[in-house]
Amino acid sequence: MPTPREILDALLPNLKIAAGYAAKMQASIGARPDKVAADHNLFAEALTDADLSIQTFIEVTMLSLFPDIRFYGEEFEQTYNTKYFRSIELGPQDDYLVTLDPIDGTRFYMDGHPNYQIILTILNADSFEAVIALSPAFDRFYYSLRGQGTFLGSLADDLDSCQPLKIDTPKNQVILSWTMGHLADALRENFSVISVQPDYSREVAIPNTNGLLTGDLTGAILAAGKFIDGGALSWMAQEMGYVLTDHQGNELPALQDCENYQWPGVVVGSSPAVHQKLLDVLAQQ
Repeated sequence: MPTPREILDALLPNLKIAAGYAAKMQASIGARPDKVAADHNLFAEALTDADLSIQTFIEVTMLSLFPDIRFYGEEFEQTYNTKYFRSIELGPQDDYLVTLDPIDGTRFYMDGHPNYQIILTILNADSFEAVIALSPAFDRFYYSLRGQGTFLGSLADDLDSCQPLKIDTPKNQVILSWTMGHLADALRENFSVISVQPDYSREVAIPNTNGLLTGDLTGAILAAGKFIDGGALSWMAQEMGYVLTDHQGNELPALQDCENYQWPGVVVGSSPAVHQKLLDVLAQQ
């Protein structure tokens, strides 16, 4: 079994090609019929040709380079290659599962905003091993390796050229995921608040969860930490030095003990003090 670092090294050139494709096609890409989300979440329902094209491209890459590694892509139900992978499920310890969100922030992408990204993760039974998140519109990518920190580079860089990422003074701004808007008023005593459901705009881009890595957010409260996107970005923030727990302040469970490829509710704070303020608001609800 290749190491997580070896997997990232091998996939990075193709991920950069996918990033270039996403950037060049954004203005003209066609939206496909929306997926249907149970809570009518316009982010969960968004789907474009770019999602399926990038997923197919990375699936082909995976089957060529790592045909025996488990692989789960967000659009697994609609691609041609799912049936060729050994499994889309999380396996036993050290039998890695690679996951892909081909366009994280598809609604941002469809509306012409720049803060979409391509996120690939390497999961173990107990926790994340690695995450790489490419931001084509900003010509940069981030990656984290378990226990080694989070790194930032341009799309021209290889992994060795990236620099450790550390944000000393993030904006005093917190993001609330789609169903967490009821916390906004209480949080405004201490923070500027972005509540995704009421605050999303087709005209003006708001930070996404990736704002944890850009310094645009000092914290986040997510209803669930999906392994392919919000959970992955939250884990990257933890690798950078932020505090990450569930809504009660407990350590998040092993991935193998979760359902539907997601952690239960997630809280991220840039410092123990920020994190505690977020937990205090949650405890009052």
